[in-house]
Amino acid sequence: QVQLVESGGGLVQAGGSLRLSCAASGRIFSIGVMGWYRQAPGKQRELVATITSGGSTNYRDSVKGRFTISRDNAKNTVYLQMNSLKPEDTAVYFCNADRIVRSTGWTLRDYWGQGTQVTVSS
Repeated sequence: QVQLVESGGGLVQAGGSLRLSCAASGRIFSIGVMGWYRQAPGKQRELVATITSGGSTNYRDSVKGRFTISRDNAKNTVYLQMNSLKPEDTAVYFCNADRIVRSTGWTLRDYWGQGTQVTVSS
């Protein structure tokens, strides 16, 4: 069974930093685009950043210059380094993989982790 497990969330003061990790486990052959999304209370889930298997990245404008997404393909893990955090960054952060190819050849699409809470106090 494939799982995406996030870690690294927590409570931090404005201006602080956190590093989120998302590890994919199971019998995996390859993973396509991996990304981080977030959802604040009462709001829709929104894209934060994505990264392809080749390392191409994309960010929402509000986090550019503060957040950095990276991945380790050998470990099937994606990271989100968040610096200069602001109260408006408070949300549950979710890891996503648009495509996971299992070692059996079966392909899973639009796979999500369970989320990790990030709270930034002012």
